[in-house]
Amino acid sequence: MSDWTIFGRVDEDGTVYVKTDDGERVVGSWQAGTPEEGLAHFARRYADLLTEVELIETRLNNGSADAAHSLTAAKKLSASLPEAHVVGDLPTLAKRLDAIAIIAEEKAGAAKAARDAARIEAVARKTALVEEAELIAAEATGWKVSGDRIKEILDEWKAIRGVDKKTDGELWKRFAAARDGFTRRRGAHFATLDSQRKQAQSGKEELVVEAEKLSESTEWNATAARLKELMTEWKSAPRASKESEQKLWERFRAAQDAFFTRRSEVFSARDAEQKAALTKRQELLTKAEALDVETDPKAAQAALRDIQAQWHDAGRVSRDSATGLDRRLRAVEDKVKEAMDVAWRRTEPSANPLLAQMRGQVAEAEEKLAKATAAGDSKRIKEATAALETKKKFLALAEGA
Repeated sequence: MSDWTIFGRVDEDGTVYVKTDDGERVVGSWQAGTPEEGLAHFARRYADLLTEVELIETRLNNGSADAAHSLTAAKKLSASLPEAHVVGDLPTLAKRLDAIAIIAEEKAGAAKAARDAARIEAVARKTALVEEAELIAAEATGWKVSGDRIKEILDEWKAIRGVDKKTDGELWKRFAAARDGFTRRRGAHFATLDSQRKQAQSGKEELVVEAEKLSESTEWNATAARLKELMTEWKSAPRASKESEQKLWERFRAAQDAFFTRRSEVFSARDAEQKAALTKRQELLTKAEALDVETDPKAAQAALRDIQAQWHDAGRVSRDSATGLDRRLRAVEDKVKEAMDVAWRRTEPSANPLLAQMRGQVAEAEEKLAKATAAGDSKRIKEATAALETKKKFLALAEGA
């Protein structure tokens, strides 16, 4: 508006007035030019004031300014209007500032409510983080995962804004205490674990040393049983440190492998020997079972004795195989013995060489007794008499068989 006389005037002595709802008010003095120039000068001041009001209004409406700051600025400008050295539509400007103040107050209230809600949410989030940290500090045993989670909680904590300083400080004290408690408990756990692992390493080293000693043993069954017991003890024993556990296990396994490899080699060789012995005994048994015992028992007996000598020289066979083979050989031996007994009973006494030998022994005993009697040696007589009686008894038994 170019006609500023609507809002003010300059009198003859240069005093400048602005028109208000309450009447005219002196805003200054103009002596440097015409009254129109004076009004324009104070109108420009009003324009500057108007620009400031428009800027507050624009920023408030587009949200680029804080509503509380806009409210303060609006109230400050509004309070300055009664004394402002300007010429312009002050009543309208005052109403505009009142409207801005109302809007700013509403937005400031909403912003405050939002901040309060955000603060409550931020406090709740930090409280939840603190409670989680306290739970971890009190109960967690997954040290790696829990330690990582404590670090994540700290990062989340730093990202949360809007908590008042006092509350934030109290919550931080709780979190720091929980973090320190977890660190101490984890440290104590690993210190105990290190001690346990050292004890476990010592125990497993003893198992390894025993296994290595047993690896050279030839007590196959007893050693195999003990090595199995050592394996059971190994599995039930606590673990040593990862590096020590691996090295000890390699030694323990190598000792077992050495023993069982040697045993396998020995057993394989023994199995081969037993297989050869089994074949040999089966051949001998076939010969023994084919003997003609009935026709010539004495020849069968001689052949059997040769077979028996070869039988023992053939070597060892497995217990299961030996049982059956020995039973069959004993059957042949019983058959030969029975045949020989029958042949013995069929022999005439006079033709029996054993009886002739026994009669000769009786005659020799009688001769010794006669000599002792002739010599009058009582001791020799007694010994010769006893010997003669014994030989006569055996002869009588043989002759009566």
